[in-house]
Amino acid sequence: MLRYHTVPVTAFQQNCSIVWCDQTLRAAVIDPGGEVPRLLETADRLGVQLEQIWLTHAHIDHAGGTARLARERQLPIVGPHPGDRFWIDALPQQGAMFGFPAAEAFEPDRWLADGDTVQIGRCTLQVRHCPGHTPGHVVFFSPEARRAFVGDVLFAGSIGRTDFPGGDYQTLIDSITQRLWPMGDDVVFIPGHGPESTFGRERRTNPFVGGT
Repeated sequence: MLRYHTVPVTAFQQNCSIVWCDQTLRAAVIDPGGEVPRLLETADRLGVQLEQIWLTHAHIDHAGGTARLARERQLPIVGPHPGDRFWIDALPQQGAMFGFPAAEAFEPDRWLADGDTVQIGRCTLQVRHCPGHTPGHVVFFSPEARRAFVGDVLFAGSIGRTDFPGGDYQTLIDSITQRLWPMGDDVVFIPGHGPESTFGRERRTNPFVGGT
């Protein structure tokens, strides 16, 4: 079964999640935006073996620590979708703009597309391409655990911003209603910021997508 532990990192309190297979203790880090030493300490404390980095998208608070973590632990970088290449290339500029520590651009070892899967130990997660916040945003979904790691597509009571380059409001709404809702109302999602919620709760109460 998939297990996870979420660590808010950076001044933006971005939800970085360490996910692992409870049978093999093999693990991946989703969206290491920064505070790499803290993430490594957390993984060691959990007793898991980091083997991959998975990225939902390439905004600085989600991807700023990726190059350093990949280099220090020799980890492959998986994701996001190629639509976010320009955000990856701009990581040094993003860091300077928002006052983050120096961030490095990188080349993912594997780009992701809608319908792909990723695996850690004996746990397989589905990949859904969910553009709108960024063009290359992806979501990781575990049907077995009924958990989805959605980055900045959807939040408890809100949705991702669409005013950054490459963002589009209607595309984001379509991603939520056409890609997330079919996963099931019972699915608990881990957003890029803030508390967890369920798709069912957001369908009922979220002012941006409630009733859709």
